[in-house]
Amino acid sequence: MHLILIILDNAKDVFGGKVVMFGGDFRQILPVVPKGSRSDIVHSAINASYIWRDVQVFTLTQNMRLQSGPNEYEKKEIAEFSKWLLQIGEGKLSEPNDGFADIAFPPELLITDYDDPVVAIVSSTYPDFILHYQTNDYLKSRAILASTLEVVDQINNHVLDLMPGEIKDYYSSNIVDKSEIHDTNVVDILTPEFLSSLSTSGLPNHHIKLKVGTPVMLMQNIDQSEGLCNGTRVMITKMANHVIEARVMVGKGYGNLVYIPRMDMSPSQSHWPFKLQRRQFPIVVSYAMTINKSQGQSLDTVGLYLPRDVFTHGQIYVAISRVTTKQGIKILVYDENDKFKSTTTNVVYKEVGLISALIHDIKRQPAESSSIGG
Repeated sequence: MHLILIILDNAKDVFGGKVVMFGGDFRQILPVVPKGSRSDIVHSAINASYIWRDVQVFTLTQNMRLQSGPNEYEKKEIAEFSKWLLQIGEGKLSEPNDGFADIAFPPELLITDYDDPVVAIVSSTYPDFILHYQTNDYLKSRAILASTLEVVDQINNHVLDLMPGEIKDYYSSNIVDKSEIHDTNVVDILTPEFLSSLSTSGLPNHHIKLKVGTPVMLMQNIDQSEGLCNGTRVMITKMANHVIEARVMVGKGYGNLVYIPRMDMSPSQSHWPFKLQRRQFPIVVSYAMTINKSQGQSLDTVGLYLPRDVFTHGQIYVAISRVTTKQGIKILVYDENDKFKSTTTNVVYKEVGLISALIHDIKRQPAESSSIGG
């Protein structure tokens, strides 16, 4: 469910009196604040801004991603699933809670019978993989979601090992921006081996493994006019040493061949006391992706893989709301001993703006439709 926020046209001091429209959903993941506390994260949201007093909220109420079923039974099932999903997003399950609460998943959504959890989630999300590993419609409509980069890399490497074909390895080159370092002795400590070992959100891995047919996601805007933006999924078709050919899988430019060069990239936010510049292809293998990276995706089949709990507001809601049907999601949760669990932690900071007390003085008007969880 989206909230469309509109700056009132009589607010002459805000945006020069222009009417500005924002689209967003407070149930989804909030702005990332490195090492930020709950208070820091909450106060980074738009409703903590001074412009919030000049905002009018229009609430869109119809779930367009979960389409209506063909019969009364399926319509009822969809309505119940939508209600449960909103309860997750608003932190209304397992109340009372103060931001963190253990919630139970419906048994029909859980994967309970497995020997190896990685094999189980891959088999569930990518059935008959060897028959379809180069089929665009099969690959574009499904993904495995996890909360950390380490888990995502583990799953992607496993699927790559299942694929026929020869792996090509690409390694990055890494340098440190010396203009931002005042102690030159620090540079000597930052060896190439150490820099290569670093990984963080928004930065491609030092070592990327690819095969022809691998789906990857762009991590940088390359050509917005052609739809090659951060988050676009493409399939590898040819690999050279300094350029990769790929075919656009979804969206604008669908089916077009594109060429991806190596690029210099630096993380926009990191906890390191120096600025790392990495030259690498701006891509990440996307059989599995982080929950944060999945925002904006619509998928038919999602495998939610939780060997560890989520850690910030809205992640469970975002993961589950990627699917177009209830039947499209399967969840595998286990503890540190690989023992199956039916519960996990849901993180919802209710003070962000979902409760009416935060916007009691704002007139709310319903609109006709929405795409839940964009």
